[in-house]
Amino acid sequence: MNKPRKDHEPPAATGEWGWRFHHIGIPTRQPILGETYLPAFRLGVGGFDTSPFGIEWMRYEEDSPVDELIQTVPHIAFEVDDLDLELERHSFHILTPPNAPSSGVRVAMIEHNGAPVELIEFAGNKHK
Repeated sequence: MNKPRKDHEPPAATGEWGWRFHHIGIPTRQPILGETYLPAFRLGVGGFDTSPFGIEWMRYEEDSPVDELIQTVPHIAFEVDDLDLELERHSFHILTPPNAPSSGVRVAMIEHNGAPVELIEFAGNKHK
């Protein structure tokens, strides 16, 4: 799919496609101090707002409807300008179709080589 890259070259997602690193999500079963709870996903998230590195902890409840891969493998998240366009442009395996977990935010989860990847679009925050 992609041509091999040299050690000093950025990945295609940031170097060619213009995606921007947003966070890394790390699954846990432990309570998260100050977590925000998302009832539709039976998920608590926390740590992002205080991490200088974009680390976010994801606490999934046993009966969470979120795909098992996302619940068990850390994911990297990229901000994109147009979520729908990026999903059309590439032939990704979609784990979670586009949805709005909070006001002004749309996300989708894809899988690449066994790893979950999150794409995030923020309303009114175009970088074009």
